[in-house]
Amino acid sequence: MTDLDDAPTVALIDDHPAVLAGLASWYGAADPPVRVLASGSDLAVAQDGPGREADVVVLDLQLSATGPSYDGLRQLAEDGRAVIVYTMLDATDVALTSLDLGAFTYLTKAEGARHLVAATRAAAQSLPYTPPALAGAFGSDTRAGRPVLAPREVDVLLEWFQCESKRMVAQSLGLSVHTVATYLDRVRIKYANAGRPAHTKALLVARALQDGLVALEEL
Repeated sequence: MTDLDDAPTVALIDDHPAVLAGLASWYGAADPPVRVLASGSDLAVAQDGPGREADVVVLDLQLSATGPSYDGLRQLAEDGRAVIVYTMLDATDVALTSLDLGAFTYLTKAEGARHLVAATRAAAQSLPYTPPALAGAFGSDTRAGRPVLAPREVDVLLEWFQCESKRMVAQSLGLSVHTVATYLDRVRIKYANAGRPAHTKALLVARALQDGLVALEEL
């Protein structure tokens, strides 16, 4: 039996009570389960009380009838939270903008329990997760703002995606750990300067997928 104290935890933000109840049911039925610490219809769910301690925040991007609101996502991401955008909106520009603002991943509500639970587990462990809708958005991304990476920066980046540590990357490529860290810092700086920050490994994977540096099957 799984120790619930070790289970991933989540805060749910959605303005439809039926959706919140359904998500709680999915997480409770998962094997092993995911613990819902708090749920409700506004950002305070993740900022106050038990929700502050949640590993992952699941956020409905459309909490009003006026269209997607990115302010809440931006605020949570700036606070260092792992945010899964979970929405009815299946739109490439919305998905990519969400990632650019710091979302861990983007799921449509049509993608169901399997992808949501898997994405939540991945987010809790800072591991990349790309559901079908997001993969489609990556494939159709034609926006400008892609930084120009040097060939060695790309080599180090892709090797890092396959390794558990910078030390392993250094051993594989015949570099020092310091040099590997320097290359990765340069890549992050270039993405930040392009207005697409990537503070975590998971976000760097997302950027590399967006920009065609790596294919899903390679991960």
